[in-house]
Amino acid sequence: MTTRILELRSALGSGGGPEKTILLGAAHADPKRYSVTVTYIRDLRDEAFDLDRRAAELGVDFLPVTERNSFDPRVLTRLHRLIRERAIDIVHAHDYKTDFFALPLCRLAGAIPMSTAHGWAKFGRKDRIYNRWDKWILGRYPLVVAVSSKIKSQLVAMGADPGRVRVIHNGVDTEVFRPDPEAGRRQRLAEGLPPDATVIGAVGRLSDEKRFELLLEVTAKLGLYAVLVGEGDERGTLEKRARELGIGDRLKLLGHRSDARNCHQMFDVYLQTSDTEGIPNALLEAMAVETPVVATAVGGTAEIIDDGVHGLLVPKGNVDRMASAVRRTVDDREATLQRVAQARDRVETELSFRRRMEHLEGIYDELVRRFPRGGRRRLRWN
Repeated sequence: MTTRILELRSALGSGGGPEKTILLGAAHADPKRYSVTVTYIRDLRDEAFDLDRRAAELGVDFLPVTERNSFDPRVLTRLHRLIRERAIDIVHAHDYKTDFFALPLCRLAGAIPMSTAHGWAKFGRKDRIYNRWDKWILGRYPLVVAVSSKIKSQLVAMGADPGRVRVIHNGVDTEVFRPDPEAGRRQRLAEGLPPDATVIGAVGRLSDEKRFELLLEVTAKLGLYAVLVGEGDERGTLEKRARELGIGDRLKLLGHRSDARNCHQMFDVYLQTSDTEGIPNALLEAMAVETPVVATAVGGTAEIIDDGVHGLLVPKGNVDRMASAVRRTVDDREATLQRVAQARDRVETELSFRRRMEHLEGIYDELVRRFPRGGRRRLRWN
């Protein structure tokens, strides 16, 4: 029997790390066992939205639901109709908005709600309120996937039953993300980087919690080159800061790119400067292509990198420690090569995307066994 799954999320523009996980997961699902529809709630005012294009490239069944504004009541009606018409078994939500929608929709349509908690950004008072509200709602779900142990702890602290929260780390496609030095050389040439330059880089949304201004300060401190791949509200601020530091000619802001694999190959060091993270997909990609990693010990990062074994961990916000770790990575080549080999081995075994899908599919199978068709509307999830 085929299990019908609706992956449900709300995101702007090209989204972030969860989009890689959602779209690739839908593309990798076994079509003989799972029929996966990916639905994004799309704000009609968002002209940068391109997730439909990315889904089409992967051959994913993608069906957006549009909204006129952030509080468009027609969205619920459209989602309810979609769940009923496609006889969806599991609605898999991925953010605070769809977490809120999925519980009542599943009750009305006779589907099973579940969610993946990818982490919570902290931009201001409104976000803190939304985050707290979301954690409380997730405590009412029959099952939640947390991408890190820290996220599970936060949910349990807000009242979630520990038995209903499962930790599944994000994974990386190690067949797609493989070391390719020649691709790196070509990409450097295409971006106008000197062949002998030492380049530190990162991939991610240009937003406040990523603290990319610290990457620029490390670049200036060590006299290196920097490449940032991603788009976001902080672009102008970062450009201004680069000019202030005198590194405007040594910084490349590449915007959103569909060729993240090749972009990763350009870096001599991958530097994560974030104040908060779940399990960062870009960090897994760096490990997979054997780019040496220096990362802040935040969120789930320490769950995938053992300090001194797979990379170097540093305290958040500490530019001096970041710069020292980058210099150590560049100078001590023998130790660095040992770490990148260990990192590649870890993503091939424990953190591969195939391993993640096996765990997730096991949860889908468990849910449809626990909640068979026909009696789901009578169930009380909490």
